[in-house]
Amino acid sequence: MSSTDTERLVQEIGAMDLEHLRDRWERRYGAPPALRSEPLMRMLLAWRVQTEAHGGIDAETRKALARSGNPQPEGRELGLGAVLTRNWKGREVKVMVEADGFRWDGKLYPSLSAAATAIAGSRWNGPRFFGLRDTA
Repeated sequence: MSSTDTERLVQEIGAMDLEHLRDRWERRYGAPPALRSEPLMRMLLAWRVQTEAHGGIDAETRKALARSGNPQPEGRELGLGAVLTRNWKGREVKVMVEADGFRWDGKLYPSLSAAATAIAGSRWNGPRFFGLRDTA
């Protein structure tokens, strides 16, 4: 596939709805990932198409990524013992950053999002819930 063809296909992917993204994936690669996020599916499909056309990550970059280890959950960079506070439905909630996760109400959660979800009772992005990330 030429660079022009690849660019054209990536532009087409940018305009597809979820149904068309899944259909295109299935025709090219088999069963599509079980995603409901149109933007994420768009990025994955465009990445696969570009990887086919231009090659994947080079060996040096792969080694650098392997050396960097697993990513740490957002919020850990605040430091052990940091306390995140938010008023939620009329009560103040506090979550403490610990070595193995985030503690709220006596329970340890593996991620800030898991703690925020427990607090809110519905799925939340933890950094956004505690104001560590822009809302946009």
